[in-house]
Amino acid sequence: MLNIEAIDHVAITVADIAASTAFYQRVLGGRIVAEHAPHGRGHGQVLVRSVAIGAAMLNLHQAGNGIVPVAARPTPGSADLCLRIAGTAAEARAVIEGLGLAIDTGPVARRSATGDAGVSIYFRDPDGNLIELMARA
Repeated sequence: MLNIEAIDHVAITVADIAASTAFYQRVLGGRIVAEHAPHGRGHGQVLVRSVAIGAAMLNLHQAGNGIVPVAARPTPGSADLCLRIAGTAAEARAVIEGLGLAIDTGPVARRSATGDAGVSIYFRDPDGNLIELMARA
């Protein structure tokens, strides 16, 4: 059996890479750490952007970019991401609502990947991807 240490990054397909980048920067404090703009595709346009969010990495892939390998059905709005946060779910909810975003649900009790008790809120990015922010209970 393989010994998996952690998830290194998650790649999601987005309808508009600029809008998604701006969202993750504004809402989650993301910072661009790498970009891929291959010659011959998209006329030098950025087609993949790596955005660091805390200790996590999110790779944003422009829909239809033609870059391989990729998921079998790369579709904007098909992801469900959970990020652990410092602070409380109530504090996170206040921040998200303060940014003018709607909360889908929460705070609700959840369990983390390590089995710890957590409390989560859920909201959506511009493509409808479900974003969960989980705090320690």
